[in-house]
Amino acid sequence: MSAYYYSGCPDQYETHYLDACSLCRKSLHNSDIFMYRGNTPFCSKECRQEQMEIDEARDKNWKYGRSLRKSDAKSSNPNKTVRTGTVAVA
Repeated sequence: MSAYYYSGCPDQYETHYLDACSLCRKSLHNSDIFMYRGNTPFCSKECRQEQMEIDEARDKNWKYGRSLRKSDAKSSNPNKTVRTGTVAVA
């Protein structure tokens, strides 16, 4: 089995996404492949689980940061006075 596929251009071969584990980059040839989120290959259940935990932590941090920004906007003083007009300085 070849580790490359033909991309359509002469002398140009690229690696296939199923050639290596997405986390540890270990070769996936002649071994079981554990998939995650459709097209992300892993060499073991452990690598796949680690990526799931990384994604979960990233999503939590993103949601937490987003909720902080919303609460900051809500906590700003809504009765703040804004003065508009022209000021002339001589």
